[in-house]
Order: sequence, then structure tokens, then C-alpha cells
Amino acid sequence: MESISVLDMFKIGIGPSSSHTLGPWKASLRFLDELGERLSEVNRLEVQLYGSLAKTGHGHGTDVALLLGLQGADPVTFDVDRIDETVARIRAEKTIRLAGSHELSFSPASDIHFLKSEMLPYHPNALRFVAEMNDASLYKKTYYSVGGGFVVKEGEEDRSETPDIPLPHPINTAKDLARWCHETNLPISGVVMKNEMEWRSRGESIEEVLKIWHVMRECIYRGCHHEGILPGGLQVSRRAATLNRRLIGDAEYSNYHEWRKAIKDGGEGFAYILDWVSCFALAVNEENASFSRVVTAPTNGAAGVIPAVLQYLVTFRQDHREEMVLNFLCTASEIGSIFKKCATISAAMGGCQAEIGVSSAMAAAGLTEALGGNVEQCLMAAEIAMEHHLGMTCDPIGGLVQVPCIERNTMGAIKAITASQLALHSDPVHAKVHLDDVIKTMWETAQDMNSKYKETSDGGLAVNIPISLSEC
Repeated sequence: MESISVLDMFKIGIGPSSSHTLGPWKASLRFLDELGERLSEVNRLEVQLYGSLAKTGHGHGTDVALLLGLQGADPVTFDVDRIDETVARIRAEKTIRLAGSHELSFSPASDIHFLKSEMLPYHPNALRFVAEMNDASLYKKTYYSVGGGFVVKEGEEDRSETPDIPLPHPINTAKDLARWCHETNLPISGVVMKNEMEWRSRGESIEEVLKIWHVMRECIYRGCHHEGILPGGLQVSRRAATLNRRLIGDAEYSNYHEWRKAIKDGGEGFAYILDWVSCFALAVNEENASFSRVVTAPTNGAAGVIPAVLQYLVTFRQDHREEMVLNFLCTASEIGSIFKKCATISAAMGGCQAEIGVSSAMAAAGLTEALGGNVEQCLMAAEIAMEHHLGMTCDPIGGLVQVPCIERNTMGAIKAITASQLALHSDPVHAKVHLDDVIKTMWETAQDMNSKYKETSDGGLAVNIPISLSEC
């Protein structure tokens, strides 16, 4: 039984894709780490991309992520404002400094290979590093980006980055989670925190989870004040800043907290709140599309759903209390981990149901606990949210995480809120469908889904919208 931490499900990184950007970036770092002392012996390097990574890699910034990762940059701390200049230098000089130290001739145009007609058997998101050493030997490593920023090396099992240790409350299914809640008389967040304390102290866990929220809310605020055209060639205009300006009116503020208060004081009508939830989600995913700093929740393509619902909670439903935010994120993470263990959180494996669907289910459960729901109601909310995302395809136009991805986050957030409200006003005893049932169904649907609807841009909107991109 895999042990997955809250900090595995929520990772701080850089957009636009957890599987196509953050995953390859982290695979590059792993490759450098495994080279170890042999780093200085590398004479030549090439990277081979397979399957979905090859087909939509340009639009998802896979090549950019590889260059930054091979330079040794940390996706958690690297200055996003330096991405363009760093990548431009490598392309112009046709040299790269492996791990920031060993300079090597490297031309992205000829040394990164997008093998669109080839796939490796384990997962559609595969990449291989081939280093020619000074003694003419080849050092090869193959990795799989399995969704949500998780990376698996060939021959390994799919495991989280957190040490895989026995937990006091092991959870593989929703049924397991409900049982532990009843046996311990704890809410979902309480059971999760007991497990987290096997990895670190309670204080450290709280600090790290709240750091996740701080990055989320900073991303929302930044996106609501950033105008312009998204990169990539689709010429998609940012909308969050325009919507924010229209909704906020003449209110004055100078920081996030004053802004949140101004929003709360601005009204309570249904349309007003609905517009703000959409604005929050748009803001995050417009930032994500711009290679900005976001939190995988559980993926980058679905990064806006959970922050939008949580921002809705602290703005319109409850006062901003850290304990409530903590409980929301702990509950949401456990729902996401069950989907990862029993199905997938990778669009390349399961379509968009595996990203927006899972994030909506996570947000619905987190919101339900924060509003006083019991464990059965939380699980019911998650089930409702996923049930109405079943079969959703991943068909990004031009291979970019923009259309329809950005708007889908607004839909996922609204569905999460609706699912939570339904569950809070229902008796789960009478439910006909349970969360484990819908997870099983989602996985079966994923296996039956045609590959052209799994983040390949070979079907759906990606082929029916007459837009031509020179880079894709």
C-alpha cells in the first residue's frame, strides 16, 4: 500500500503542466543526481521524448523544462522571470551547463528528439536521457512522468517522493478512510494529520501545508492583476484581471488581505459570487499557462479548481482561519491520493476526467469538511463531483494548456461547490453510488478511452478548431 503525503499531492512548481513540464524538469534533476561524480565525464547528451510528451511537448513547455532542469534549477525556487533569458541563452549559444557547472555543447533543436510516432510500454509520458561519456560508453536512463509531478524511473514501482513508511492509518480506498474515521472518531483531516506526523512533527506539517495555501493565494492575486496575451501562439487574452477590475469597482486595496475584504464587502448575490469563483480559477490557470509559479492540485492543468474553491470558502463562507484551511487541504489531498492509487491523475492515461475531475472531487470533499460535513458527506461530495466529470477528454488545442483547459477549471470549481451543497443537504445512507464505485468506473473509462483523447491533441477540439501554430 503506497504511502502518499499531503506534500506529494500538492507540489509547488512552475506551469504549464505537471506531467509535461514539472515531471520532465524533475526527471532531469534525478538524472543529474544519478550521474553523480560522473557528471564531468559527459561528452554529449541527447533527450528522447515519447508518446504524449512528444506530441504535445512543445505546447506544454517540455523542452523548456528539460533545459532548466539540466541546468540544475529548482522548480520550487527558480525565479520565473529568468526563464525566458535562460532558455534564450542556451538556444543561442548551443551550450548547457549541466547542474550549473559542467559546460557541454547542446542544441535543443537537434539534441531534444520529439518521437511522436513512438511510445514506451509503461506510460504515455516517457523520456530517455542518453549521455555519451568521454570513454565512448553510453549512460542511459528512462523515466516516466506519471501525472501530478510524480516521476518513476524505468524498473521502479510508482511511488511517492516521501519515504514509503508504514502509517498508523493506511488508506487505499474510500472505504478504508471511512473506517479509520469511525474507529478514531476523527474527521478526514484528523486521520490525515496523524499519518503526516509519521514523516514530520505536527508543527512542521502545519507549516508546510499552509505554505501551499500561501503560494495558491499569491497565484490567485497575481493572476487577477496581470493582463496581456498568453504565450504560445493561440493569442489567448487574459480575462481574470479584466473581470477582477469590473467586479471590484472603486474599492481601494494594496495587498491580498485588503483585496479579499473588498471582495467580501462588495456583495453576496449569486451572480456576484459565481463571477468571483470563475475569476479565481481563471487567474490561477492563466498564470499556469504563463510559466508562472503554481501548486499542482493535483496537476498543473487543474491547478485552479482547489484554490478557487478555497478562496470562495475564506471569502464568502467562513472567516479566514488557518485551521480551516489546513483541514480543507488535508481532506482534499487524501481524496486525491485514493484516485492516484486506484485509478490515475494523469490526463495522458485517463483524459481530463483524471485532472479536472479529480481536482473537483478533492475540492468538494475539502469544502464539505470545512463546512461541517461528516466523513460520509465528504465522500459523497467527492463522488458527485467525479460522477459528473466521467468521460471528459483531454484535447488541448495546439498542445497548449489554454483552450479548453483554463475555462474547465472554472467549471470544475463550480461543480465542486454544487457537489458539496448537495452532499451537505443529503443523507449518504440513501446514496446509490459511492466514491469507490465511481473511482473504479473512472479507471475503466480511462482504459476504454481512445488515445487521441488523452493529451495528444490528435482528437476533439484540438483537430476541429481551425488554428495553425508554427511551433506545434
